[in-house]
Amino acid sequence: MSVALNVHRSFAGQSWRWRGIGEPDAGARPDDLVTRLLLSRGCPDDALDAHRSPTIRGFMPDPAGFQDMEKAAVRLADAVAAQEPITIFGDYDVDGATSSALLMRLLRSLGLAPAVYIPDRLAEGYGPNSRALAGIVEGGTRLIITVDCGAQAFDPLAHAASLGAEVIVVDHHQCASTLPNAIAVINPNRLDEGDTGRAHGHLAAVGVAFLLGAALLRVLRGRGFFADRPEPRLLDLLDLVALGTVADVAALTGLNRAFVAQGLKVMSTRRNIGLAALADAARLTRAPLCQDLGFALGPRINAGGRVGRADLGVRLLTTDDPEEAAAIAAELDRLNEERRTIEATVQEAAAVAAAIQGNRAVLVVAGRGWHPGVIGIVAGRLKESTGRPAIVIAVDEHGVGKGSGRSISGVDLGSAVLAAKEAGLLSAGGGHAMAAGLTVDEGGIDALAAFLDRLLADKVAAAAAGRTLMLDTLVSPRGVAPALAEALEAGGPYGSGWPAPRVAAGPVRIVKADIVGSGGHVRLVTCGDDGARVKAVAFRAADTLLGQQLLATGPDRRLWIAGRLKLDEWNGERRAELHLDDAAEAA
Repeated sequence: MSVALNVHRSFAGQSWRWRGIGEPDAGARPDDLVTRLLLSRGCPDDALDAHRSPTIRGFMPDPAGFQDMEKAAVRLADAVAAQEPITIFGDYDVDGATSSALLMRLLRSLGLAPAVYIPDRLAEGYGPNSRALAGIVEGGTRLIITVDCGAQAFDPLAHAASLGAEVIVVDHHQCASTLPNAIAVINPNRLDEGDTGRAHGHLAAVGVAFLLGAALLRVLRGRGFFADRPEPRLLDLLDLVALGTVADVAALTGLNRAFVAQGLKVMSTRRNIGLAALADAARLTRAPLCQDLGFALGPRINAGGRVGRADLGVRLLTTDDPEEAAAIAAELDRLNEERRTIEATVQEAAAVAAAIQGNRAVLVVAGRGWHPGVIGIVAGRLKESTGRPAIVIAVDEHGVGKGSGRSISGVDLGSAVLAAKEAGLLSAGGGHAMAAGLTVDEGGIDALAAFLDRLLADKVAAAAAGRTLMLDTLVSPRGVAPALAEALEAGGPYGSGWPAPRVAAGPVRIVKADIVGSGGHVRLVTCGDDGARVKAVAFRAADTLLGQQLLATGPDRRLWIAGRLKLDEWNGERRAELHLDDAAEAA
């Protein structure tokens, strides 16, 4: 990777590099540009066509290649034939809600009436708990499916088994060397998983649930179940898979690319009444884009589990009543605004706490009275602003801390939290590389912070030393145009593991710079040597090194600016602007 534009240290304190083999050809045709985008993200030469238009058929593995998949499918097929009661126990986030909704809709189409149980974040915490499972069994259910949880629920699942329940675990979180007491544990991140499963460890839980659905339908098909009835179209549920995959920040490589690309097409038909109502509440007047799943729809589904009723998301995604859907969507929209207010308060306090931690490799901040529903978001904000992994812990009146962490590329936070749990520092904990959750006594927080600092210091330092902004192409200011934005989008969908293209533009001079919005966004109007003006915005940057330098830069300095090119449509006019990641002095 060659140095881009001779930028060794930018306003944000990082170097710039060209993604791929060298400086791009500024005059490349759109189809050549897309080819470059695909190749630079790891697409093999012989798979370019498949990645240009990712399909389920092109990327779908045989579900039977996953441990316990056939065992679970056969047990569910038996339940369908016998019309057994089934309860789905889901997590309260978007991945849990979409996983639960997918299986509920599929089982309903097969003649069952499954119940769903979503634990309350504040009262019950993450994952299965013995009291809830006992209540489900007492209510007459003997077959329970946990989704997006269960991989570490040893005691609760053992208790459920002692009551005569059979549990199928559908999860994607990291597993321990032993598995919980269940009749099937479907998780591509099992330590004993085969080649097929290991190759799909990036799936969100909703993707694993989709594969279970495919396996179930195949078993039923083999038994002649659909000889006198229509077979459900599993592909019609891809809108749920796309939403859960993007909202859970799963890597958009391989099968996940197909899930999202095809799921967006299904979502554009507005077949799911609840998703359509949610799009209306989010004021989306066009077909949803990949970014809308993560920034508009996902946060509203999450708001129910964070500051409202945990089951609102599942209810919305499974209702076929337009009036009920509109009412739930409006409530989730209101709760999302409430969540923003709570988040701002915790963010301010957490930032103060983080400022006194010096050079600690992993930020671990805690506070009494912090709302546990927003700590994951705040951890993400701290991670973004500091470039270090961050864990935010809300301590309750009993001195019990619930923590949520977000990590940086190259630092596996989930494994570190599991190591802390095994060392006796946590009463509960788990997650995956980029995110983790934990429970810790207030008196043990300092010991946890010291443990993580020792364990991850070298990895965090290595990640910081290699911090770079990867650029895909260079354009003149006049080249910042809608046509280029559309050409770049053809290499998507973009997200975690398949980064959106970054464009460098310039040289430019800043004509105007100011702060807008309650989030402290820095807005720029720049002018290039060719006379073209480029609008740019650096989100939540006012208090960062980048934002401060942009605000202090006068019109006499020539800059390169870099970020993601986005279309802005207003009053029927289409323009392109840069969502700014960085800037640097131009020679």
